[in-house]
Amino acid sequence: MPSESQIPIASQLVSRRFAARLALFYGTVFGVLGTHLPFFPVWLKAIGIDASWIGIINAVPAVTRFTILPFVTGFAERRHALRGAMIFTTFATALGLSMVGTQYQPLALFLAYVATCCLWTPTVPLTDAYALRGVARYGLNYGPLRLWGSAAFVVGALACGLLVDVIAPRQLIWVIVAVAVLAAATSLLLQPLDDSRRRAVTAQGRDALLRDPAFLAIIVSAALVQCSHAAYYSFASINWQAQGFGGLTIAGLWTIGVLAEILVFAISPRFTLDPWILIMIGGLSAVVRWSITALEPQVAVLAIVQLGHGLTFGITQVGTMSQLVRHVPVHAMARGQGYYAAASGLLSSVASIGSGVIYARYGEAVYYVMAAMAGSGAVLIWLARHRLQPHPQSDASGGKTRLPS
Repeated sequence: MPSESQIPIASQLVSRRFAARLALFYGTVFGVLGTHLPFFPVWLKAIGIDASWIGIINAVPAVTRFTILPFVTGFAERRHALRGAMIFTTFATALGLSMVGTQYQPLALFLAYVATCCLWTPTVPLTDAYALRGVARYGLNYGPLRLWGSAAFVVGALACGLLVDVIAPRQLIWVIVAVAVLAAATSLLLQPLDDSRRRAVTAQGRDALLRDPAFLAIIVSAALVQCSHAAYYSFASINWQAQGFGGLTIAGLWTIGVLAEILVFAISPRFTLDPWILIMIGGLSAVVRWSITALEPQVAVLAIVQLGHGLTFGITQVGTMSQLVRHVPVHAMARGQGYYAAASGLLSSVASIGSGVIYARYGEAVYYVMAAMAGSGAVLIWLARHRLQPHPQSDASGGKTRLPS
């Protein structure tokens, strides 16, 4: 990679502008998640939705990821319209969440949420594909860009944590909507990323990834590790409330995990291990994390365990993105992201619905099931390690591999 002094000043300015605007967009998009993930279930409970319905409703994003999402990412790729798709999906999300906030009956709320998630869930895979193309084009690092999303998640979670003790929980949905509107506004600032190396992708080329055992091993193993967080996302806040933790304590526990994640993203350019090893480390760490969480530890121990999120989520994410850049041609990156999101969605929907049923009967023991999922992902990526060679067109430079860090 050339040093900054060897890059023309105009190119440096374009690169920095791209990075700054993308970081801002990552921040607002994950700000929505920061308010939504910890406190949307709390809002559902506040309006009278029971645990079984909460599990079903929380499975909706996962289901749309393996049904609708691949079509959206594939369409955006064929039309060379990543930026336009990102703008459209964020505006649709803001409108859809506004509709969700007006529903209080389980079925009507479920249907409104389905419609919203059909266009909300493609946003992050589209953004990651857009980011990885920028990584290849401008020689950037993925981790330092992505950490702004995690930082915004912290701010969103803390803000909701403060508000949940001040406003009625039934009003939390409007905090989520407000951040979604902000995300839609910042999407308009995204820089066009025209690719002069566009290639026509034939039907055979589009199917090639799904016939590649190594690619399938990457996305399934990573999905198993990431989807082992399903019970955590759906029931951690509810269970902590039942244990007597206040809203600020709950937000603090979420924040500790995301701060660890941010640290991992910040130092990721220094990682020298093969990406598959990072995914395996994430999976093994999740086995330990969920096994301890199942024991309902005291808040001090729980705070330490939450630091493991930097490994269970953060290092898994860095390893997955690095492995995809190594293995997937740049022109097929949106499709690759779509397939990965679809695999995650399929597994996450099963995990979310299953966790609702298991939690309703066995409580925190649901985390043992999550630990088994994560362990399976670690074993799978280890078994596939010899297949994970860089794709000859995995970088825009025409064959040299650059990790997104």
